[in-house]
Amino acid sequence: MNEPGKWFNQSQPQTLQMGVMLLYINAAFLVLFGGVFFRFPVGLLLTGGLAAGGYGIANEQKWGYQTGVGAAIVNLALPVLIAGGVGAVFADLGLLLSVMFDVALVALLLHPHSREYQKIWFR
Repeated sequence: MNEPGKWFNQSQPQTLQMGVMLLYINAAFLVLFGGVFFRFPVGLLLTGGLAAGGYGIANEQKWGYQTGVGAAIVNLALPVLIAGGVGAVFADLGLLLSVMFDVALVALLLHPHSREYQKIWFR
């Protein structure tokens, strides 16, 4: 049984484990590099959504999975929209690497193993 308060759950599929780690890493980067203060409510909500999604997924909560997927998608779309589209992303190597990790995070969370596991086990 999964006791509440876990930050990481090793019994989950690797896709979810890596997704949880990337959610936490993205939230930490937003805090460390000032993304929390980007248009203050948006950055704060995004950071909170990423961290809460990781925590909820680790504790096998449906709200955590939904929050994590939503925050990951917003975290992917926001830099692309701010940069001026996909073409601008390829012009900036740092932004390109960031977007690549964001794509990986969304892919991990929406992977069939992740979706199937959360459908069966999450409450």
